[in-house]
Amino acid sequence: MRVGYALDGDDSCIADARRHAAAFLDLASAEQHLPVSARARDLTALVVSELVTNTRKYAPGPVLLELCVTARVVEVTVWDSAPTMPAARAADPNRVGQHGLEIVKAVAQDFTVRREAVGKRITARIPLADGPARRF
Repeated sequence: MRVGYALDGDDSCIADARRHAAAFLDLASAEQHLPVSARARDLTALVVSELVTNTRKYAPGPVLLELCVTARVVEVTVWDSAPTMPAARAADPNRVGQHGLEIVKAVAQDFTVRREAVGKRITARIPLADGPARRF
């Protein structure tokens, strides 16, 4: 199951993206009978928020959000038009903010960034079922 959304990149697009992700997981659970844990829902909302927020801050123009679910994971992909590849910063307990990419990499099962002809595509995969707790 796969869906895509074009977000206009204004201030409301982050909340819109979270709503789309929640509705998508509800649909996947209802129609595909996939067990989507509360943790998977929360982590998906977090990842969507962080990736779309970064796109909103650093890339001009529209944002494309794609959600895909398999029997084991939900895949969150965000495309933006900026050519600059993101990089997690070194841990710094004194830094306020700019921890989004670190958070996404910590909670995702898999994280990839792919340069496109225009912009880039960032993908994070989140397990649908609860597994052993990860230490952050």
